[in-house]
Amino acid sequence: MNGSEARIGSKHSKILGDATGHFLAGSFILILGLWWSTKSILKYICKQQKRSSSLITPKFFSRAEILEGIVISVMALIGIIGLFSRFGKIKTLPPEHIQLAKILHWQHVTMYTVLIMLGVTKVLCFTISSLPMSLIKLMASNAFFVEAFIFYNHPRSNALLDKFLHHQLNLGAFLTGLAAFIEFLLTKNNVVLELLTSSFAMLQGACFLQIGFVLYPTNIEHAWDLNDPNNSMIFSTLFGAYYASIYVIIGVNYALVSWFIKLKLSKPCPSEIQSLKNYEQHEDSEDDM
Repeated sequence: MNGSEARIGSKHSKILGDATGHFLAGSFILILGLWWSTKSILKYICKQQKRSSSLITPKFFSRAEILEGIVISVMALIGIIGLFSRFGKIKTLPPEHIQLAKILHWQHVTMYTVLIMLGVTKVLCFTISSLPMSLIKLMASNAFFVEAFIFYNHPRSNALLDKFLHHQLNLGAFLTGLAAFIEFLLTKNNVVLELLTSSFAMLQGACFLQIGFVLYPTNIEHAWDLNDPNNSMIFSTLFGAYYASIYVIIGVNYALVSWFIKLKLSKPCPSEIQSLKNYEQHEDSEDDM
C-alpha cells in the first residue's frame, strides 16, 4: 500500500511511500509469524503429551489451515485494492517521480499476488486430498524469495539509512524463504525449523514497522538523520535486538501454550491419539501422496 507522498525535511531526502503501507504489511506479517509459531508449538505439545480434546483435533488443525489460507488471500487482495485505489495520486507527483512511483506500485502488486497464491495453495491442499502438503512449504518459500528479490531491486532514495533499512528487510524476507525451502526439502515436520521460519517472518514484520517509523516520522523535527552513518550502526544493533526479542516472545508463547494444554485438555482415548498421529503423517509424508 505504498502510496505517493514524499517526506522532505532538513534530515530527510525525498522518499516515496507512506507509513501506513509499511505498518499494515509489517503488522500482518508479524502476526502471521506469531500464529505460525503458536500452531507449531500447539501441534508439537499435543503430540508429545499425547493429549487432545474436542477442539484440538486433526479436524481443528485442518480448519485452521484453511482459515489461514483464506485470511492470507483476503488480506493480500485488500492490499492490492488499496494500491489501485491510490494509483490516481501518482499523477499528482512531480514529473521526475511519476515513473518511479509506477514501478513501486507494480512491485507491491507482485508481492501481494504471490501471497494470494500462497493462500490459495494452502486452501486447495487441505481440501483436495490428492495434493501433496509439501506444496504449501514450496509456495511459501517462493513467495518470500520473490519478496526478497523485489526488495533487493526496490527503488530507493540516495539516503544512506533508507538503503540500509531496506537491506535489512531484504535479508529478513530471504531468510524466511530459505527456512521455508529447507522445510520443503526435508518434508517431515520439524518443530525447530518451523519456529525458525516463523521467527524470520516476525523479523521481517519488525523491519517493515521500523521503516514506517523511521522513514516516515509523524514529527519531522525529531526525525532520524537519514545520512548519518552512525545511525546505520544503531539500527544494525537494533536488528539483532529485534531477533533476540522474537525468541523471547516464542519462549513465552511456548510456556503459555503448554500451560493452556495442561489446564484445559484431558487425556484422550487411544483412537484420538491415533487420529492425531495419522493427521501428522498425512501432512508430513510426501511419499504417501
